[in-house]
Amino acid sequence: MGAIGLGAMPLSTKSDRPTPEEAEAVVHAALDAGVTLVDTADAYAAGEAEFGHNEELVARALRSYGRSTDDVLVATKGGHTRRGSDWELDGSPAYLRRACEASLRRLGVDAIGLYQFHRPDPATPWEESMGALRALADDGLVRMVGVSNADVAQIDVARSIVGPALVGVQNQYSPGWRNSRDELAHCAAHGLAFLPWSPFGGVSSAGSLSSTAPAFSEVARELGVSVYRVTLAWHLAQADVVVPIPGASRPSSIVDSAAAADLRLTPEQLARLDAG
Repeated sequence: MGAIGLGAMPLSTKSDRPTPEEAEAVVHAALDAGVTLVDTADAYAAGEAEFGHNEELVARALRSYGRSTDDVLVATKGGHTRRGSDWELDGSPAYLRRACEASLRRLGVDAIGLYQFHRPDPATPWEESMGALRALADDGLVRMVGVSNADVAQIDVARSIVGPALVGVQNQYSPGWRNSRDELAHCAAHGLAFLPWSPFGGVSSAGSLSSTAPAFSEVARELGVSVYRVTLAWHLAQADVVVPIPGASRPSSIVDSAAAADLRLTPEQLARLDAG
């Protein structure tokens, strides 16, 4: 797959989210830029009333692209629920089966490329949730499995239960949030993809990213590129298994993000960025 993925969440959850036509243009721009991973989830919506909004949007954008999308991997998630506008959890096997079947219908596919458990549910033993994912893979409903917001111990339990179908971990990681260092290293050691969500730290402007990690702004000025492009290049330099999934709500944003795959940072620049 391409080095950079598209996080489709903002297309459905932003208070000033794009129109359907604008959202499709973002997905199309990502594909034009060489992005081959689109990350979505059933719970990405303004609230309970439009549950599945993002999956339907992604499916529609892929259908309207006008060129082959056979090489595009759509990664979705289940396990988060919505009550009104609140986010809740259900990791029970029965719910994950229903959620997966509903995602299959919304995406219009026979098998989901990558199905990820969205977040651990304290009310359901992790082992039971992992068993549910293994069953989805064994039954052919999903081709590959991932976990999200998991620690090292949970990753190892997932590896032991899900087996070879487990291919990735999606955790929060950014210049301002490096708490998943151990999980990233663990994924690299075991050949699992590591998908950093919120790779910019959830900031909305270069200025606010600069205040979190000023070295990133300094390197961006040196190279004459956006601080976002530098941030994604830093992510890619952490390990070969890293595939950042920056969100985007404008075509220009994802085009700039995709260009990070071709940005090379010097060892000295990387050392500064790693230091914060």
